[in-house]
This record gives sequence, structure tokens and C-alpha cells, in this order.
Amino acid sequence: MKIAVIKYNAGNIRSVAFALERLQVDFSITDSPEEIRAADKVIFPGVGEASSTMKYLKERKLDQLIVGLKQPVLGICLGMQLLCKHSEENNTPCLGVFEETVKQFKPDNDHKVPHMGWNSMTTTKGWLGAELNEQFVYFVHSFYVPLTPYTSAITEYTLPFSSAMNKDNFYAVQFHPEKSAQVGVKVIESFLNKS
Repeated sequence: MKIAVIKYNAGNIRSVAFALERLQVDFSITDSPEEIRAADKVIFPGVGEASSTMKYLKERKLDQLIVGLKQPVLGICLGMQLLCKHSEENNTPCLGVFEETVKQFKPDNDHKVPHMGWNSMTTTKGWLGAELNEQFVYFVHSFYVPLTPYTSAITEYTLPFSSAMNKDNFYAVQFHPEKSAQVGVKVIESFLNKS
């Protein structure tokens, strides 16, 4: 099995690579359309800002490539947000795999923004499996995807939001599985087991 990790101006590609190395998975970090298309599975990581990242993807036609992929694709953090239709972050049109608009957290007396640290997932279903219900994973984000028909897991921070989603061959997580210890390993393995 060959995994392509999409190379672009994102901040967490190396940590994703380390996680895959620990799992002894054959992978490459690449922006080659041919290599991405030929991979058995694709990981779309991301730490950064939506509009500059979309600009980077469009300049290299990676936006069209990602949307057209037929093999399992995993979006992580910003990668999940960019799979949505639109982001409130600098009013950015995104890829549109999911119809949702990514929204900004509003801080309150009990919650700071960004949402940073360990939080639990609940009501896990579908590709994540019930064994991950109530398990803790690591988040760093100021924007979130509301609950949708495609929500696979829910996390609460100022309000309930989608901590994982799935539509057809597209899987996505708002948290960082590569920084979420053994639970994160199980999440990555759940994705790698998809056909």
C-alpha cells in the first residue's frame, strides 16, 4: 500500500510523516499529480491559513486534483476545513466536497480561542467505530465545521462541532491524530483500512 501525503504550504507535514513512519507505512510527501493519483490512499494535512493555502493549491491545480480523487482521502485540521465549501477565515471559497461553511469560534468567559489541547470525541460512528467514543484527541484550531449529516464524531467547545466527517471516499478530522497518542494511531489505522 502506497500513501501520498500532499505537499503544500502546511505546517504539520513532518509530524504526519513521523506518525506514518512509526506505523511502518510506505508513503511519500509529494505535490506530483501523477504520484498523488497513483497512490492507494491520500492524506491532506494542514496547519495554516485558509485563503493563502487555497491560493497555493489553485496555482498548482491541486484543488482540482484533490476534488477528483477516487481513492480514500483523509483531511486533517485545515485539510478538513478546506474540504468544505467556504471558510469564514478571510471569506475563503474552499474545495466544496462538504457543503458546509467553516465558522470561527466566539470566545466566552469559559472558553479561549484558539481551542487548544485535549478534548473528547462523542457519538463516533461509521469509519471511526464505537471503540473511539469518549476518547481524547488533540486539537489546535480557531475555526470549526458545524454538525452536518456527514459528521462522524462530535466534540464540544463553546458549542458542539464536527470533530470528524465522512462523505464517500473523503474522510476528515479536525484534531491532529499524529499528535493524539494511541487514540490517534487508531484513527490513522481506521483510515488506512478503508478501501
